[in-house]
Amino acid sequence: MKLGFHTGYWSSGPPAGVEEAIAEAERLGLDSIWAAEAYGSDCLTPLAWWGSRTKTVRLGTNILQMSARTPTATAMAALTLDHLSGGRFVLGIGASGPQVVEGWYGQPYPKPLARTREYVDIVRKVVARERVEYSGQFFQLPYQGGAGLGKPLKSTVHPLRTDIPIYLAAEGPKNVALSAEIADGWLPMFFSPRSNDFFRTALQEGFSRPGARRNWDTFEVPAFLPVIVNDDVEKAADWVRPMLALYIGGMGAKGANFHFDVFVRLGYEAECQKIQELYLDGHKAEAVAAVPTKMVEDIALVGPLAKIRDELPAWQESVVTSLLVNTDVQTLRALAELVA
Repeated sequence: MKLGFHTGYWSSGPPAGVEEAIAEAERLGLDSIWAAEAYGSDCLTPLAWWGSRTKTVRLGTNILQMSARTPTATAMAALTLDHLSGGRFVLGIGASGPQVVEGWYGQPYPKPLARTREYVDIVRKVVARERVEYSGQFFQLPYQGGAGLGKPLKSTVHPLRTDIPIYLAAEGPKNVALSAEIADGWLPMFFSPRSNDFFRTALQEGFSRPGARRNWDTFEVPAFLPVIVNDDVEKAADWVRPMLALYIGGMGAKGANFHFDVFVRLGYEAECQKIQELYLDGHKAEAVAAVPTKMVEDIALVGPLAKIRDELPAWQESVVTSLLVNTDVQTLRALAELVA
C-alpha cells in the first residue's frame, strides 16, 4: 500500500504547517501529495506552488471540480502541470453537488454521470493532441451557434505524456462503477473498510463493462484518511467530528446529500438525520456533538498509535491502494514506518 499526503481544504487561508509537511512527505519517500477545492481556494495553484519544491512525489488534484472549468481548460492545466512537474501530475476530478455547481458556478447539475463521461472524453482528446471535434449532449466543440466562426483546434503544446492519469471522485455505486469503466483510479472521500464489499461490487461492475479502461491490477484507489494520534480516543475523534457534521449536515440539501448517503449505508441513518436537522437549523455545535465516535472510527484512524497500528490492516486488505492522510509531521513519520 502507498502513502500520500493530502493538504486538505483551505478555510480562511492557507493551512498552517503544510509546506513543512510536504517537504517531509518528499523526504520520507511518500508517493503523492494532493490539493482540494470547494468554493474558496482553487486546487491547481497551491499544487503548482508547493509542488515546485518537490522532485519525486506525484502531484494530484483531489478534487478539481468539473463545473469550474470547461473540459479544454482542465486539459490545458493538466498539460501544463505535467510538463512543469516532469510527468508527475494526476488529474482527479469530480462532479461536486448541486448546491455548489448551481449556486457557486452557475452551471446545471442534472445527469452528472453522462456529463462526466463527455468531460473525460474531451480531456483525453486534448491531452492526446487530437484536433477536437465533439458533438455531445452537454459539450459541443466547435460551439453550435454564437458567431458561427468556431473551428476544430488542437493544442499548441505537445504533451509530455499523451495519456495523463484521470481519477474520478465518487460516492454512489453508479458513479464508482463509472470510475472503474472510464478512469484510471477512484478517489473515495469517506471510505470505511466495513463498506469494502459494497464498493468492490460497484468497481467490478465497471471493470466488467465492454471497453473498460483498467482492471484490478492496473486501477488505483487513493482514499482520503484523517489520522489523529492521541492517547484519548474521544479527544482524537473531536478533531474529526466537525468535518463529518459539516458534510453530513450541510454539504447538500435534504434528499440530495451524497455524503449523508455514505453514512446511512454504514448503518447511521438515525444519527445522520439528527446531525442534518441540527446543522440545517443552525445548531452547529450540537450537530458536531451528535457525531458518534464509532462513526469517526469507521472512516478515520484516531487514538493511540498502538490502536492505529492494530486498525491499519483492515485498510490494507481493502480495495484501497493508497492512504491519503491529512495529519501533522510527527504522525506522518510514524505512519511512513507503519505502512512501509
